[in-house]
Amino acid sequence: MRKFILILLFALTLFSCGTDTDTGEFTVGSDYLALSNKVILIDTVTVEMSTINFDSLVTSNKSRILVGNYDDPIFGKVKSDSYFQLSGASYALNSTSSDTEAVNYVFDSISMILKYDKYYYGDTTQVQTFDIHRLLQKVKPNTDDSNFYNNSSLSYSAESLGKISFIPRPKQKDSINIKMDKEFGEALFQKIKKREITDFDSFTEYLKGLVLVPETSNSSNIIGFSAGTSKVRLYYSKYMADEDEVSYVLDFTIADKTKQFNSISLNKTGTLLQNLPISSSNLSSNLTNNQGYIQSGTGVACRIEFPNIKQFKNISANGAIVNAELFLKPVNNSYSEKYPLADSLSVYVGDNLNRISGTLVNSAGTTVYGLLNKKSDEFNENVGYTIPVGAFLQKEMIKAADSRSSLILTLPGISKSVDRLILGNQKHANNKIQLKIYYISY
Repeated sequence: MRKFILILLFALTLFSCGTDTDTGEFTVGSDYLALSNKVILIDTVTVEMSTINFDSLVTSNKSRILVGNYDDPIFGKVKSDSYFQLSGASYALNSTSSDTEAVNYVFDSISMILKYDKYYYGDTTQVQTFDIHRLLQKVKPNTDDSNFYNNSSLSYSAESLGKISFIPRPKQKDSINIKMDKEFGEALFQKIKKREITDFDSFTEYLKGLVLVPETSNSSNIIGFSAGTSKVRLYYSKYMADEDEVSYVLDFTIADKTKQFNSISLNKTGTLLQNLPISSSNLSSNLTNNQGYIQSGTGVACRIEFPNIKQFKNISANGAIVNAELFLKPVNNSYSEKYPLADSLSVYVGDNLNRISGTLVNSAGTTVYGLLNKKSDEFNENVGYTIPVGAFLQKEMIKAADSRSSLILTLPGISKSVDRLILGNQKHANNKIQLKIYYISY
């Protein structure tokens, strides 16, 4: 017992008491657990928070058409265009026993049918407008790999093939129908009727792809549509057909999901993030109102560091971190029905250049997440994300190398959504980050 008291006194003299000091010092918490078991609670360890920006995110093969734009009061102007290649199950008109009957078919109309996938962000009570444009180049990556990224783009015609202005109803309705240009549809129909288009290659040579581009004058929301069930539908019928005769259709779908991607941009001009550096660096939360930022789609993420964790080795010759919890609080008034809190955070381990080595795991090797506690009180003290970091900090404490790892926080669906989150650092007036470490001496 006398030995442990000496250890505890040593720890108390080693660490200072300032939670918010800039020196990186910390103190043993006033509470402690089971002195007889030689376990102490340390609750004022320095935690550094900053914001980083990944240079690119893979947005192809995510099965979501993401289109729209909105002005975020904190992050800036967010915009998403969606590019895709189409293909058909058939490139022939309805066949009959006669080889000449196809001549009797006539074009009726052409439409794009976009099926909601229930995702949305922003104010869906406001009108959203976007146009359909024809691509001038094939949907083929410019990079050495087969992926498209949030900063990828392809050239397209300025002419609109269809426009829609609508109030999104992603939870109440199944789809939206956009009437497309009649001349475009007639020309495509004639190519198929004359057998100038007979297969995928001849089809994509004629129609390389399409892109959905939102108008920036209406900045209100971003909507998700299903890449698997959305389509372009061409309607045709027999010439001089009876009124009760059913029209025929040809459907063109996004069969190859790797040839669909979303180009997601963020204009940060005039915001606290306008000086966000390149992907290998970071912007301290001390320079951004004591806040860290996360936004899916645009690559904005939050970095957490524990600069003095190696000092724990000085508490005892034989000791270990047996448990630790990091509690991150969303900044008050930064979330609402328009900007809801995600149910969880994805947590990765990175180096000083923000290169990710893997996901955060517990002592059993299982991936762990930051889980949201939604139970609010009068001052929202209990609203926040809890991340178990004991195994990570123990590994950092005993690491022989001088380099240290950081935690990089993102939101789920980082490559196919635009959700965002603002977190308070240790100096934040109302929403301070908290870390509790349970250390055992043996």
